[in-house]
Order: sequence, then C-alpha cells, then structure tokens
Amino acid sequence: MRRALVIAALVLATTVGLAGPALAHTSLVSSDPSDGAQVDTGPSAVTLTFNEPIQDGGTNQIVVTGPDGGQWTEGEVEVRENVVTARLRPLGPAGGYTIGYRVLSGDGHPVSDSIRFELSKTGTGAATSAPAAVTTAPGTATAAESDDATAGVPIWVWIAGAGVLLVAGLGLALRMGRHNS
Repeated sequence: MRRALVIAALVLATTVGLAGPALAHTSLVSSDPSDGAQVDTGPSAVTLTFNEPIQDGGTNQIVVTGPDGGQWTEGEVEVRENVVTARLRPLGPAGGYTIGYRVLSGDGHPVSDSIRFELSKTGTGAATSAPAAVTTAPGTATAAESDDATAGVPIWVWIAGAGVLLVAGLGLALRMGRHNS
C-alpha cells in the first residue's frame, strides 16, 4: 500500500511539475517601434511579436493614439503566427504616441496592454477620432474582459482533479486486490 501511494505521489508531482509551462500566458516579446523609442519619422506600420501564436479571428485590435488624442491606425489588423501588424496613416504632431493592443492568444485568453513611443518631428498626417470600444478608463474592463474573468476553469484545477482521481483509483484497486486474494 505504501509503495502504491509513493508511486501515485510521484506521478502527481511529475504531472503538476510538467504542467508549469502550460500555465504561462502569452506575452509581448518585442515591438516595432519598440517601447520608449524616439523616432524622427512616423512608422508606416506597428508590428507586435508575441511568445506564442495569436488567433486570427477578427477580434484583434491595435490602436495608435497620438498626443492630440487622435487615432492613427488604418485598415485591418494582420496576424501571422505570433506577429500582429497594423498599418498606420502618416503621423502628425510631434509628441508621445501610445500603441494600445488587445489580441486573442492561442489558448483563447485576451492579452492587452500598451506601449509608448515618441515622434520627435512633426509629420504631415491628420488623425481620426479614437474609437470608443478601445478607449476605456483605467481600472475599468470592457464587456469581453469582464466575461473572460469567469470564462474558464484554470488548467491547474484539472490537473489537481486528475491527480486526486488517480490516487483514489489506485487505492481502490489495491484494496480490491487484497480482498480477492
């Protein structure tokens, strides 16, 4: 009985130990322009590279907001594996620009954040107004973010449940084996 419990404990520990990388979330690895960059001319596109593939379901968003509050993104967001790109109109006023993004990771969780870059020389472009769906006040969540908070059961719960079932099944099998001998 002790031997079986030791084996079950080792199996459970191994299963949970190997699940570590599965618990990691998608994160931004690099961007062009990079966070905090200072550029003389505005880029024609924003490129975000993540550590895992991004789902291309038409829900990904990249919004570039200028110092005047105008929006500079143009066209649809393009996804290729783990690289997400959005074209930009020619930038206008010099100053700080914020790249806000919300993408759907390969495991179905939304990933959102923002980075900043600085345009040092005034460009020739004109902005449009920022879309309301992407401009949320700090500390508030969009409907999709609120729904996601309760959308699924974390993987560690499934792993722990499987471990408990494994130990219980092994204990039951050992007891039944003793009674039959």
